[in-house]
Amino acid sequence: MPRPRGLSARWKLTLSYAAIVVVSGAVLLTVVAAWLLRYVPDGAIIADRFVPNRSDLVRAFTPAVVVALVVLLLIGVGGGWLLAGRMLAPLDRIGRAARLAADGSLSHRIAMEGRGDEFRDLADVFDGMLERLEANMAEQKRFAANASHELRTPLAISQALLEVARADPHRDPDALIDRLTEVNARAIELTEALLLLSRADRRAFTSEPVDLSLLAEEAVETLAPLADRRGVSLEVGGQAAHALGSAALLQQLIMNLVHNAIVHNLASGGVVGVRTHVRPQGVALVVENTGEVLAPELVPTLAEPFQRGAERERDPDHVGVGLGLAIAQRIAQAHGGTLVLTPRDAGGLNVTVWLPRPPA
Repeated sequence: MPRPRGLSARWKLTLSYAAIVVVSGAVLLTVVAAWLLRYVPDGAIIADRFVPNRSDLVRAFTPAVVVALVVLLLIGVGGGWLLAGRMLAPLDRIGRAARLAADGSLSHRIAMEGRGDEFRDLADVFDGMLERLEANMAEQKRFAANASHELRTPLAISQALLEVARADPHRDPDALIDRLTEVNARAIELTEALLLLSRADRRAFTSEPVDLSLLAEEAVETLAPLADRRGVSLEVGGQAAHALGSAALLQQLIMNLVHNAIVHNLASGGVVGVRTHVRPQGVALVVENTGEVLAPELVPTLAEPFQRGAERERDPDHVGVGLGLAIAQRIAQAHGGTLVLTPRDAGGLNVTVWLPRPPA
């Protein structure tokens, strides 16, 4: 049920200004009248000519006071209306921008000019919020479009396989089952990755003390067979680096980074180094790998969802869904940290995850 509307803020300010002006004028006139009339006697004054007494002055002064108060009221209302309109103009602009944002238009900006004050600060904060919302909405739309495409692909492949099998009287059931199992596994992998990404975005986890160095050792031990098969050497070390967060999500972050470093490496003789550090500004997990020289403009796009190169599609160890680094980045952000990608001059990639240090 909508609330009944009262006076607008402009009218409230106008009446407040007018009341202050009238009351101040009334007090001033009262003080002047009381100060002057105290020296005039109230009885008849005997003199050669007419001399007004206190009652005469009161009768003469009262109409002038009424006129002065009416004039002050008009000045207070008119001036208050103009001043209130001028003071509330920035709020009107912010309100229009908020209504446009509520209607779905996030591209509008207040862009308030003039010197800095409370209204300018509020407008700048609102513009920054709109900018972040617009960027997030664009990213979500792009992610939803890519996710729907990725989810549709295995379903379409399954349907095509079934249609071909139905039309082929000499079909091989075992081959069909193997192929459908492979496609279904890809769909499950993508769905689990999307759920994990959503969980990280919603920060739906309980924080607890976690030692990143232990998680790094577990990830390296788990992925050691894959590294041996690809001829990649794994090196792990560093300090005990404690952070607050979800052990499962942080383990997934490290697994994604180490797996990515193994499969995107040299054809032979590759190296992956995993180190943990404690710095005054936070704790750091560094995953560095050898590999091909990366163009600087390509590196920022590696953490975008569904970014896969052609060599990944042909790689039996990494027919992935293009969410490895994207999930790692979202997990780091969900823990109040950042993921920094830096290309190595000799080839390969340096990935540094910064997380806040827990309170003492």
